[in-house]
Amino acid sequence: MEIEWKEVSNYLRTLPKNFNYLLVLQILPILLISSLLVREINPALFQKQLVYYTVGAIGFFFALFIPWKKILWWFAPLSYLLNLLLLLAVDAVGKTILGARRWIEIPGIHLTIQPSEFIKVSVILMLAFLIDRYPPPEEGYGFKDFIKFSVVILIPFLLIAKEPDLGTALVLLMTGYGILFVVGIRWRVVISVLLALAVAAPLLYNHLHDYQKKRIKDFLGKPSYHVQQSLIAIGSGGIEGKSKEEATQTQLKFLPIASSDFIFAYLGERFGYRGMLTVIALYILLIIHLLVLSNIYSQDYLIKTVAAGLAFLFFIYMDVNMYMIIGMAPVVGVPLPMFSHGGTSFIIFSVLFGILLNLIAFKGYFQYNADSKITMLEKKPLKEDEELRRRRENIERLKQRKRGN
Repeated sequence: MEIEWKEVSNYLRTLPKNFNYLLVLQILPILLISSLLVREINPALFQKQLVYYTVGAIGFFFALFIPWKKILWWFAPLSYLLNLLLLLAVDAVGKTILGARRWIEIPGIHLTIQPSEFIKVSVILMLAFLIDRYPPPEEGYGFKDFIKFSVVILIPFLLIAKEPDLGTALVLLMTGYGILFVVGIRWRVVISVLLALAVAAPLLYNHLHDYQKKRIKDFLGKPSYHVQQSLIAIGSGGIEGKSKEEATQTQLKFLPIASSDFIFAYLGERFGYRGMLTVIALYILLIIHLLVLSNIYSQDYLIKTVAAGLAFLFFIYMDVNMYMIIGMAPVVGVPLPMFSHGGTSFIIFSVLFGILLNLIAFKGYFQYNADSKITMLEKKPLKEDEELRRRRENIERLKQRKRGN
């Protein structure tokens, strides 16, 4: 099949014209501060983080140039089903680490993947596809539509919670329903769901694992060792923070998981209250920008859904992580997005940003370039267009004959 390079060039030239540079500029300071902290904690981890940045950048640019508006109709369902199969495979062949079976080891290279991270992209894209195909009425979705969308969210939620990985499962659950709330749900549906959750809360608590119940008890009672060391680190940093050599909580290994789940505590020890406020402000501005984009493109449900999904992911991850380290939420092992050391989560966010920026840059492009070769279709009118053209020509001929008579 031939590809017209002129059309490819036209497609590529569209990107820089409509590219949202501000969104990328907002992410860079978060990455720079994170890199500095990870490098101070462990130079070897920093080298590994650079690899993650490279893979994330490749994933970002790959997602940036894919014509999502043309392929989402088959990619979203296929991706969703494949990720569900991976979650089912975790139960059968998954690798157990620290008592939890969440990873699948790739044979031969001894690398592991965590399907519960990849399913976030699949759920957001699946919701975007369904909402775009079945837009909400003016008053919002009713019970029937709400149940249909809930199936998409609840199936992966239950599979992830079973691993067990309740933290990731709850993030997915809140993000999915957050998207539906932004898109539009009738208030009686929202109120009914909240009442049902309140009634079912005791039953749900009884189904938790013992270690999960312990985390809740620690949260309500005396802080755990992790939280105690985190509070000491933050308190010792004061307003201005300390030099690297004086940050003893981290350098002497009192602060656990300092480069990952508790990196915000090291930020407090190293750069003090001002440093913590700076990072919080960067996150808030990024979340507001994503919600503004969701509102600006309210008639384009693909952009609206992906932007809202990203905003909720950042908001939930940020809140849970920060509240966790100061003892105001149970310790659930949720990282700070694009800040904590780690590969899978960073790559997922990079891909989601690439998809969002692509949808914004090429909004309306395919409506005016429906026969473009970039869609990998032959450049010829559709059968319906040919039939319509023939009818118009016949009508014109009849009009001309009448005039001649």
